[in-house]
Amino acid sequence: MTHLLWDRRAAGLWLIAALALAACKRKETIKVQQTDEEGPRMASTVHTGDPKSDTQLVSGFYGIEQNSWRWTAQRFSVVLRPPAGGAQRGATLNLQLTVPDPTIARLKTVAISANVGGTMLPPETYTQPGQYTYTRDIAPNLLGSEAVRIDFQLDKSLPPSSADARELGVIVGSVGLDAK
Repeated sequence: MTHLLWDRRAAGLWLIAALALAACKRKETIKVQQTDEEGPRMASTVHTGDPKSDTQLVSGFYGIEQNSWRWTAQRFSVVLRPPAGGAQRGATLNLQLTVPDPTIARLKTVAISANVGGTMLPPETYTQPGQYTYTRDIAPNLLGSEAVRIDFQLDKSLPPSSADARELGVIVGSVGLDAK
């Protein structure tokens, strides 16, 4: 009887040792997740109708309208992540905008320009209402490795009125830096 009890204890110890050994050999998969403290990764293109873009819309943007766009003030700024290879090849700035009928009716023309790293980019003037893309090349030396601030300016805007207390510039749908 003692011999049988000893065999069961030995078998039990062998089972525990085998399980422990198997656990040591098991590969554990670790998933790295973004923490709340880190926040979302900065994007190269932001869509102004996306609430997640708020952190990159630095100034001069009003609230989201129709779940897809925002009005701007006369001056507005955004921070974008440079595209891969931007520090070597530069990037292309693309601002998707709409010049509304009331803007042209009252102001006749509106010109937009941008400043990146202290360098003024050439302006573009709009004389008709409609959808446009303000596109400019950005030199590699103007792109940081983490973020680049782009300051836009309109030559004029609609002043606040009894109908709308905001200074209104243009409507922006998206702004981004594309790899060259």
